[in-house]
Amino acid sequence: MNRICTICARGGSKGVKNKNIRELLGIPLIAHSIIQAKNSNLFDVIAVSSDSEEILKIAKFYGVDYVIKRPNELATDTAAKIPVMQHCVSEVEKLSGLKFDIITDLDATSPLRDISDIKNCIELLELHHEATNIITAAPARRSPYFNMVEKLENGYVELSKSLTTKSIIRRQDAPKTYDMNASIYAWRRNEFFNCESVFTNKTLLYEMPEERSQDIDSELDFEIVKLLAEKRGTLG
Repeated sequence: MNRICTICARGGSKGVKNKNIRELLGIPLIAHSIIQAKNSNLFDVIAVSSDSEEILKIAKFYGVDYVIKRPNELATDTAAKIPVMQHCVSEVEKLSGLKFDIITDLDATSPLRDISDIKNCIELLELHHEATNIITAAPARRSPYFNMVEKLENGYVELSKSLTTKSIIRRQDAPKTYDMNASIYAWRRNEFFNCESVFTNKTLLYEMPEERSQDIDSELDFEIVKLLAEKRGTLG
């Protein structure tokens, strides 16, 4: 069974300038995901997709197997993640002559994951033969069933009824919900090339703790990740 790990990173970033190459613990942010993928010993191939020559140069330096130049139409702010991954895997298959049974993506902006999280995700997917894919998430700090309110036209608010047919008054009555952390995605081959969304009726969830689930979208996020990373002392 052949496995590929993709790491997809654009050159531009509005929330945090050049975040994918910004240093964290003395090395570029994207390098942490590359090192984790290599140290996991799970993948036949590790590939980085980017529109940025600088990112691709860093990826080569840290020893990925393939660097894939992303076309302009897949490098915009509105470009979806799945087509970017599909392009990367297709290009690697052409170059390598391999066909990959399991496709795993590590998000460069979520470096706090453990290698055990990567291993557990792949093991969970391979164990459940009917599952199409895996997403990762942390328990929601605030349940949308209990905490989400809607502003009415008259300016007043009410508890949102968009998620349920009736208002949930007590926390204990709210269904358990999760925040997607954009850390790890994994697919089976056939489903991967046919899907347009990370959600199917056979998508599994792998739960990660909050302290390993911080995603970098802002300067505040970067400072939080930096603080947690320095406390751990190492990532990867």
